Amino acid sequence: MTTISERPYTPVVEDYLKAVWMLQQVESPVSTSRIAERLGLTAAAVTAMVKRLAEHDLLRHEPYYGVSLTAPGELAALRIIRRHRVLELFLVEKLGYEWDRVHDEAERLEHAASDELIERLARLMGEPERDPHGSAIPTATGEVDRGAYPALGDLSPGERRRILEVQVQEPEQLRYLGSLNLRPGAQVEVVEKFPFEGPISLSINGAPAVISHSLAQRIRVRPEESN
Repeated sequence: MTTISERPYTPVVEDYLKAVWMLQQVESPVSTSRIAERLGLTAAAVTAMVKRLAEHDLLRHEPYYGVSLTAPGELAALRIIRRHRVLELFLVEKLGYEWDRVHDEAERLEHAASDELIERLARLMGEPERDPHGSAIPTATGEVDRGAYPALGDLSPGERRRILEVQVQEPEQLRYLGSLNLRPGAQVEVVEKFPFEGPISLSINGAPAVISHSLAQRIRVRPEESN
């Protein structure tokens, strides 16, 4: 069985492939301008690298249309995403890091850690399925939960759900959500929604809270109602 650790790439290539995969979860194909924005690079630099990656069958690039991953490109992207998310979980579960600090730390470690280390960490933690923010961790064979889950902001007043994933990376926002206990596993009920995408009143594990509509749209919930 092919695993996602069998074809190593340079850190720069991995960063590009990871960025495209992440952006593809929102839009596909992905524009080079969006890749440049995510990586903090110039459009010209991204266009040149995209052409190189296309020549190596890692990306498909159609000028004026966009970029998408090939099968080998996606496998390589999932490899680095697995590394990143396993490291995040290890930092939180075993080293006591707060969830607002682990993203940058994992970014620094993901290219240096060996595949053997990542697999040992995964086994140590019982082959986890999700990272501290609730994001799906790809398996060693490249399988990943691709389910489309509803956003907290789309729920109606009176609906109750369990938080599945917090799609937020900004440390300040994560600290705020953490202070509200709005983390994966929390039970949430929408109490009131103000019009024109105004604030949303919630009950989080029985405690009242208010968050913005835009923030609620970045929080995914389990589709089934909680008992």
